[in-house]
Amino acid sequence: MELSDRKQKILCMAVEEYIRECSPITSGSVKDLTSLNCSTATLRNELNALEAMGYLKQLHTSGGRVPTAQGYRYYVEKLLEKANGSDVELDKVKSLISSRTSSLTEIVSEIAKIVGEATSYPTVVLVDGYENLVLKEFKLIPLLQDKVMVLIGTNAGYIYQNLEIKATEQECVDATNYLTKHFSGETIGFMVDNIAEYQDGMSGEISAFQMVVNSLIEGLKKLNKQKLLNVRREGSAKLLSDQSVDDAKKVLSVLEDEDELSNILTLEGKGDIEVTVADEDSSCSVVKAPIRLDGRQLASIGVIGPQRMDYAGIASALKVVIDSLNDLKGE
Repeated sequence: MELSDRKQKILCMAVEEYIRECSPITSGSVKDLTSLNCSTATLRNELNALEAMGYLKQLHTSGGRVPTAQGYRYYVEKLLEKANGSDVELDKVKSLISSRTSSLTEIVSEIAKIVGEATSYPTVVLVDGYENLVLKEFKLIPLLQDKVMVLIGTNAGYIYQNLEIKATEQECVDATNYLTKHFSGETIGFMVDNIAEYQDGMSGEISAFQMVVNSLIEGLKKLNKQKLLNVRREGSAKLLSDQSVDDAKKVLSVLEDEDELSNILTLEGKGDIEVTVADEDSSCSVVKAPIRLDGRQLASIGVIGPQRMDYAGIASALKVVIDSLNDLKGE
């Protein structure tokens, strides 16, 4: 149901004031905190209407009103219509990806840390788009005890693999040159799906290190099925100080459940920012967004918290991060 402009202003103010002060809203406080030119009686009627519509509720018969899950959802929908990047300083994100010198796990951890510090809430990054990573180069290095270390350069940093095979230094050099020549600029998914087409040419050109390539492909297939979950819990202290003990416990328990975190961070649509508001069916709220590079989705990032959390600040911080990453190119 579409609300009148006045009802929208009252509801948004009620949500923001409750997030900030944990204080129920009354007709008197609405009059004090807004520029609405109407009587207290009119404002009381508007609050009664918002309650009847399910956006607000009274904790006590004679007390003020607080937002319901429906009220939070309406507020969030209106918020996201005009969400813009804030002035939060997140240049580190650009430099992380631009350098391409760090491992993917280090980059993911640092992005989660930066967002967690900007929002002061627990932050989680889920990498489940390995197949979309664009290959740049390969480096195969023979180790002792019949092992080969593989460094795979991608548009989002390096991936490391250890192969349980024996190979000479020359075989590793040949494999490095062949793989870089044929697959640089392609995605990991393309390489895994199309490597069979190169088998005939490989058998003559690289028969000496066929085993190296086969082992690498098997490793990449396993990688494509994996999910890298990085959880930053620095915001947990804020939960314990700003929220009820029960609400804090619910969120903290989710942070310990990897399966639930993975489900929570799964994106439903193709938009930039999605929000789930905690209610009787969900133990926590989450503001989440896709991390894309070169237009391909690599991961999702989410900020976890209770129903009463700073949706506006979180959405702004995530907007800065995803815009920064989306603007980058993987050259």
